[in-house]
Amino acid sequence: MTPRVRLWLVCLGGGGLAALLVAACLRLPAFGGLWHPYGDRAVRTSLARHTANTVASVNFDQRAFDTMGEMTILFGAVLGCVVLLRQARDEHRDPPEPCEVVPPVRRYALIVLPVALVTGLYVIAHGQLSPGGGFQGGVVAATSLHLMYLGADYAALERIRPVEAYEVTDALSASAYLLLGLAGVLTGTAFLANTLLPYGTFNTLSSGGTVPLLNAAIGVEVACAVVVLLARFLDQAVEIEEAKGEMSAP
Repeated sequence: MTPRVRLWLVCLGGGGLAALLVAACLRLPAFGGLWHPYGDRAVRTSLARHTANTVASVNFDQRAFDTMGEMTILFGAVLGCVVLLRQARDEHRDPPEPCEVVPPVRRYALIVLPVALVTGLYVIAHGQLSPGGGFQGGVVAATSLHLMYLGADYAALERIRPVEAYEVTDALSASAYLLLGLAGVLTGTAFLANTLLPYGTFNTLSSGGTVPLLNAAIGVEVACAVVVLLARFLDQAVEIEEAKGEMSAP
């Protein structure tokens, strides 16, 4: 395929997409209006299923299938990075040299690390009750571990971050999301239908039916995916070197 043909294909595809977006925007309700059918239905359904956070109800109940697609995109992206950034035949590993960290930076990182980790876990656990959830809490929890890299060195980070274990947990958590969906099919309802568990008491950790379980699966998957992703990039920047001794491009 020549560059000219590719350019025409991009222009045709982009023009078609732009036309669809314009047509969709022309039919949107006016700003400041009182007619919000989707929002009203989402809030009504969230309250009916005892989920205090309407956004979590939309993500893990009313549109849980869409959330599975987002999870799959992240899982596929991390898998692609793992394959592309794996150690090549003409590369070798050199243990990173320890470095000196400024004492204020070390103290700050080591103090904030447990606080950030607990905050991330709290955001995941309370996703169906308050703003946040598995996606946000997973990123916070994964980022907190890398404060060890700032506060100590790369060897210390490797000791608390066995990449193989995180890779396995990433796959297991993604599988758990799918299994929860299939459980609905086996019980005679629909895929990812929120009918497996009782809805519980409103505004408690056990409320929302399957929403807390799906939210937890996403939180673990996102946290492990971010850890694995950063691990592969850090390996390229810190440990993996070419045979000639020059740093390979990350």
